[in-house]
Amino acid sequence: MDFSTKPIDAKSNFTSSKTACIVVGIYENKKLTPEAEALNAQGAIAAVLKSGDITGKVGSTLVLRQVAGVAAERVVLVGLGAAPAAKSSGKISNTTFTKVAQSIANVLAGLSAADAIITVTLHAEHLNAAIRSVVLAIRASAYRADGLKSKPEVITTGVSKIALSIHSADQAAAKLSLAQSIALANGIDLTKNLADLPGNFCTPTYLANAAKKIASEFNATTSKISAEILDRKQCQALKMGSFLSVTNGSDEPPKFIVLKHMGGKAKDAPVVLVGKGITFDSGGISLKAGAGMDEMKYDMGGAASVLGTMRAIAELKLKLNVIAVIPSCENMPNGRATKPGDIVTSMSGQTIEILNTDAEGRLILCDALTYAERFNPAAVVDVATLTGACITSLGHHNSGLFTRHDAAHDELANELLAAGIDTGDTAWRMPIGEAYNEQLKSNFADMANIGGSAAGSITAACFLERFTKKYTWAHLDIAGTAWKSGSAKGATGRPVSLLTTFLINRAAN
Repeated sequence: MDFSTKPIDAKSNFTSSKTACIVVGIYENKKLTPEAEALNAQGAIAAVLKSGDITGKVGSTLVLRQVAGVAAERVVLVGLGAAPAAKSSGKISNTTFTKVAQSIANVLAGLSAADAIITVTLHAEHLNAAIRSVVLAIRASAYRADGLKSKPEVITTGVSKIALSIHSADQAAAKLSLAQSIALANGIDLTKNLADLPGNFCTPTYLANAAKKIASEFNATTSKISAEILDRKQCQALKMGSFLSVTNGSDEPPKFIVLKHMGGKAKDAPVVLVGKGITFDSGGISLKAGAGMDEMKYDMGGAASVLGTMRAIAELKLKLNVIAVIPSCENMPNGRATKPGDIVTSMSGQTIEILNTDAEGRLILCDALTYAERFNPAAVVDVATLTGACITSLGHHNSGLFTRHDAAHDELANELLAAGIDTGDTAWRMPIGEAYNEQLKSNFADMANIGGSAAGSITAACFLERFTKKYTWAHLDIAGTAWKSGSAKGATGRPVSLLTTFLINRAAN
């Protein structure tokens, strides 16, 4: 997929653009955008609107061929909704434009056209968001997860060369936005690829190799990215008893992945991203129900999203120090598996009574959060498909965001929430506090690993919070947003957009 920007000015003539397809907007009240007006010299587009073949409703589309007086082979009309008021900026909101971008992507995916010019980016409220929406929508429509089929589907349609029309004065900003959007799309594709692979392919070793591949690929352009993989013996030496307890029932060797992108100044404290990497979660001795267990290959969605984010910032050569920490293993039942009632000692020295072996994500994350202390981080954000309770609370629209309540943590939470709103990869802040810690009390250890069914996502966050006292920390529960079920089953690539934008914003400040 080849994206570029096409500068336009007052003298630009869309009617003479020789392309297989040109995309222009129309409004719901049959009003034409300036670009549509330019192509309407002989009245063909106005006639279509008058006939009612397209309403102009947000996301509605119509493909016209061989429009009189237009050099392009096809003109795609896309509805932008109600025309803005005369005194307004004449631009449409980001929320509306996201729907428009998706419709454009769907149409272009079904055309047998080599190239296209998209003009409707001119009408979005913010150019950066418009470019990102178009690029991500088109790349998402091109994504395929059928690589393991004996005969993958042959795709014969789809536009592969796309130019975005941008005002000449905005060219520099647009090119930066386009580079960021392409890097983001590449990161999202990596996340989807990793998460969609079955557990017999995407093992902890596979994830470790993916991290090493990122380091190897981008070391060709910068020496500031490196990967280190700790094996079982090294984790034992670090006394990661909680992490290793989850691996007891699996024949797959655990991997503790550390990927460093040191793009900032040497003295700058890094941002640490911690990703849950359970490559398959059977529940262990607390075995899950069989229905839907295949989707537990997605329990490494946190790790996949962290790796996708690291790939994106490496491609951008982001001037920020960022370290990824990914504990990865399987959670399986066998004769050596950890049992309910077992007590383990975490790397921090705190002891944990394991009442449910299916609450294993927090057991691997707590040692990773302790390990993160050594980097003296500016902030730590852990990302995990942690609790079904978060899906009950927030559904599949928002990731759950948890952190302490003080000035530093409120600032971090606001940064993450703003990045989510900017990209549409939204999160919702959930409460966390001492009252919930009562549910984690144990008669036999410093804490239990579950707090009962009430407020399950909150008590899970409270458990993690006990290992983060030495730095500013936030937790993202992505159990409801990392993948889709049913006929649309597949990884979403979330929250790569949120995380990458959060880091880009940090680097700019």
